[in-house]
Amino acid sequence: MTDIKIVTACVLIIGNEVLSGRTPDANLNYMARKLSELGIRLAEARVIPDVESVIVAAVNETRRKYDYIFTTGGIGPTHDDITCLCIAKAFGVGVIRHPEAEALLRSYIPPERINEARLKMADVPDGAELIQNPVSRAPGFRIGNVYVMAGVPSIMRAMFDSFAPYLAGGDKVASRAVACYLPEGTVAKGLSDIQDRHPEVDIGSYPFFKAGKFGCTLISRSANPDSLDKVVEQIRALVIQCGGEPIDRDIVTGADDRKDDDGSDGNKPAK
Repeated sequence: MTDIKIVTACVLIIGNEVLSGRTPDANLNYMARKLSELGIRLAEARVIPDVESVIVAAVNETRRKYDYIFTTGGIGPTHDDITCLCIAKAFGVGVIRHPEAEALLRSYIPPERINEARLKMADVPDGAELIQNPVSRAPGFRIGNVYVMAGVPSIMRAMFDSFAPYLAGGDKVASRAVACYLPEGTVAKGLSDIQDRHPEVDIGSYPFFKAGKFGCTLISRSANPDSLDKVVEQIRALVIQCGGEPIDRDIVTGADDRKDDDGSDGNKPAK
């Protein structure tokens, strides 16, 4: 299996409220999982501020580097919602009031509450296509390979789900997990050797601390099933060779387990 089709994506999370810690991001994990199901590899994610020059530069850099760009945040009615203007500048086009978007807003918002700030949510870069919003009607938009969505999780998910069936993916990446109650340092050298022999497989080591014991989950990911099978078997053999017992599932440290040996909160397993 040599001709593997790879389709890549980047997520730009836009908002000072995320960077300040005021609002935790709840969108990245959802998109990462959905994109993986579609055969689209999330290659990069950035959290950037509501600063015009930063947004324009990030959009222009990433849209030339990846097949898809997905942005969240900054398309509301307030002064700091500048994503639309920034996307238009990145593409070198003007901003228009989309008649269909305006009609959607006017059909949803009571006439006495319609004002210029709310109608701002009908503005899109010239040439953009609307992304439907079944939750609050104010649409997102797509221009080129850039999909612009709201930051509110329920709205973002509804928007994403509306266009996801039309995204063109590549070969899907399968993931296999082998866990063991051995510290990472015990398997590190052997794991590195396996990775060197199989560069077509992405291998990651993720430590955990459960029931008073250190361990690690070794995750292998590839679109090549034959190589994936070989790597998983070699990892299982490595665990046994190091005195451990391979466990064919992903073990993740939970909130109740995030205590170091001295009782402090930190989740810093021994290397």
